[in-house]
Amino acid sequence: MAREIDFENSYIFRPAHTLKTKTGEWRIPPGLRKTLPFYMNKPWARLGKPILLFEYMARNVGPISHYMLFGQHVIFLNDPDAIREVLVNQAHKFVRERTLRRMKILLGDGLLTSDDPNHMRSRRIAAPAFHRARINAYAGEMAASARHWSERFNDGDEVDMNASMMELSLEIVARTLFDTTVDDDIREINAQTNAIMGIYNFLTAIPYAEALLRWRVPVPGLVKFRRARAKLDRVVNRIISNRKEAISLDPSNADRHDLLSLLLMARDEDGSALSDEQMRDEVLTIFLAGYETTANALSWSWMLLATNPEQQERMYAEVHAVLGGRLPTLEDYGQLKYTQMVFAEAMRLYPPAWAMGRKAADPVEFGGYRMPAGTHVFMSQYILQRDERFYPDPLRFDPMRHTEEEKAKRGKFEYFPFGGGPRQCIGEGFAWLEGVLLLATIAQKWRLQWVPGQPVDVEEKITLRPKYPLRVTLHAR
Repeated sequence: MAREIDFENSYIFRPAHTLKTKTGEWRIPPGLRKTLPFYMNKPWARLGKPILLFEYMARNVGPISHYMLFGQHVIFLNDPDAIREVLVNQAHKFVRERTLRRMKILLGDGLLTSDDPNHMRSRRIAAPAFHRARINAYAGEMAASARHWSERFNDGDEVDMNASMMELSLEIVARTLFDTTVDDDIREINAQTNAIMGIYNFLTAIPYAEALLRWRVPVPGLVKFRRARAKLDRVVNRIISNRKEAISLDPSNADRHDLLSLLLMARDEDGSALSDEQMRDEVLTIFLAGYETTANALSWSWMLLATNPEQQERMYAEVHAVLGGRLPTLEDYGQLKYTQMVFAEAMRLYPPAWAMGRKAADPVEFGGYRMPAGTHVFMSQYILQRDERFYPDPLRFDPMRHTEEEKAKRGKFEYFPFGGGPRQCIGEGFAWLEGVLLLATIAQKWRLQWVPGQPVDVEEKITLRPKYPLRVTLHAR
């Protein structure tokens, strides 16, 4: 963590000030006086640990802070009202930030990485798959998959819950959104995703990564990424081509009520179908976003429950009272209120989408400051949702923070694990249903005991991943 210094009297601090340039007069928030790379030897400013930097800025500068990175203005927001301005009120003035846009080298121009008008087209095509009626139809498959997972183990088995939840969530996405089974192709997606996550920070930090990949420059990390991406492409394209072949043999297979069917049937305004490249981009984006985020949310949930046995037993008592040993159904979701609060609190402390970035396409004003076009803006769910201004004793795991009464007191952007505004996560309802049903199903059969002595830390990849395995011992109930 940051060393304690007299920040406001330090040579690195610069108060809010007016900056006159050829493009206008700007009001700059307080922050760091020098360009950030000058301070890269500081523990709070390592490129590989942006959470440490964000924590430092929020604690020492304030809710709206400024620094320069490679000659560009960067604003970090830890203020709910300013975040609302960026994500909702002035969303039309912003585009995806460089780090997220760089993910195009993996995901292409899909739902997660595209800007309008492509983003609106992708969202319009995918939306029916996440309509409440369709999501509700997935409930039985989710619970059945969780029961099958639970039956694989014996009393006393030690399990890495992060690896297990990745496998289970991938199976559910494959079955519900793509109507396929978890075979070698699906496991290959998981393996190559893990390989890419291992080099993600290197990939986003290296200058001109897109050009280096295009020119096939043999930089070791980029070579590993290129191979993993090629394997992912082969698997995704095979899934698409197999479905197309099935439809050609039997046209009644055209609509299986899954996302892949919707993508194949989708038509642009001119009546044309999605190209092979567009299909690949959307399928891979939904695959990765659909299982990676929920798996991490569940992994952190189990870690918190295993290290807080009182809350774990309270959740089990609710599950037992509501279900009585049977599999949960859609109708049970609303009755599993404490289980919902457990999942909500886990996403407060360990939000899978841990930070968001935007880039101003036009001059913008918020919080009393005026910034030029090209300014990068970051906000972090991880930082704000651990802020004691909004959550007393913020590091304590307390599901009761999410009662209806407590939620009514809270502003929209004091808790926003799924983002907000026109780009709010399209799969939010899917994630809530899956998370709650899986917690309830697994808790029926197993009591989780934390394996003592193991470290717990986060890795800031595309999602907030555990840095180390999360090992628990399973005890039969």
